[in-house]
Amino acid sequence: MRPRRFAMVVAAALVPSAAVACLWDSDTIKMERSRFPTTLELITGKFLRHSPEFYEWRIRDRLKKLESNPNDPRLLDDLAVAYDKTGQHDKAIETMERQEKHNPGRYETAANLGTFYFHSGKLDAGIPHIDRALAINPDAHFGREKYQNLLVQYVIERRAGGPLNLPLTRLEFPGEKKLDDAGRYDFTTHDTFADFLKKGGPQSLPREEREAAVKGILGMMKFGKHDSPVLLEALGSVLVDEGHDGPHDAKLLAARAYLKASYEVPDGPARRAYRLLADYALMMQTRARDSQEQIKLEPVEAEFQKELAEARDWYADLRERELSWIRDGKDPEAEFDKLYDSEPEVSGMDAKDTMSAETWDYIHLGALGAGVILALVAVAVLGYRAYRRWAGRGASV
Repeated sequence: MRPRRFAMVVAAALVPSAAVACLWDSDTIKMERSRFPTTLELITGKFLRHSPEFYEWRIRDRLKKLESNPNDPRLLDDLAVAYDKTGQHDKAIETMERQEKHNPGRYETAANLGTFYFHSGKLDAGIPHIDRALAINPDAHFGREKYQNLLVQYVIERRAGGPLNLPLTRLEFPGEKKLDDAGRYDFTTHDTFADFLKKGGPQSLPREEREAAVKGILGMMKFGKHDSPVLLEALGSVLVDEGHDGPHDAKLLAARAYLKASYEVPDGPARRAYRLLADYALMMQTRARDSQEQIKLEPVEAEFQKELAEARDWYADLRERELSWIRDGKDPEAEFDKLYDSEPEVSGMDAKDTMSAETWDYIHLGALGAGVILALVAVAVLGYRAYRRWAGRGASV
């Protein structure tokens, strides 16, 4: 076989393995969910949470129980969180200050105080309490407080002493393009939360840092406000930050986070900016593994709307159950625990969704290895056939 022909055969045989090496471009929402479990549920709101009416019931219940046991730390924690969940942040802070007076030095008190100050808009006042909570227990809540503190510092930095303008990410357009023009424009993003975490360090977040940051933000969404545009924007920026050590971004989930943020702000520049960020998140996300066509925002949003509708229906049913328990004089806490013994999932899951990120890594590596082996086998077969033809011609001379 001539050298040039042999080189062409080898190149052709190696094409399948090269395609496998780029599979991260075509990851499905199922694969992304396997790497970042519960993320879609937190974005859509389909997770175990109580209704406002439940927290109003809990305030009445805990106030009555505190009459006979005024310094019970568990009752005070419950009361403070219920106040915070119903928007009564000053009462929540006051209750935690009472907790600190009678039960000093608790991690829970410091963490709650910091969170309540943040929710009330007093960001600077909350940081010392979160620092104290981290000093007491650095690893509590899977590092949630660490990223809560970092996010607050990021918000303070982006606010720069003025009003908080959303999105916090800075979008820069070439030329005279305006944010509210029609169509899709080229632009660059600056000062994202992911950029803040990198602090001039690596070009992309290391895998461990990305996973820890996602877990921390999801914790804030679950125990704070899951529909906060600030939290959703921060989540989107971390999910879309392209990894340098394998398939560890999640563009489809990031686009959903940005879309949900757009639904939570008034119509205007902020909403349009979040939609641009959602579109930007899908850059180089292909429609399928064998396609180079970039997916568009419209079909992603259509699917996301179905997921949101499913989550709304599920939560409406949960809320109605809590209302009926309260109306019937039942204990809604006990009834809730009996009925809901596990977290729900957005439908469409199958066996692949339960695989861990590491499992998908092994699948990718295994597919790549299989491609290389097939290429070598193909080269060997073609070489053997060429040798047989050459040998045959030599025998007839």
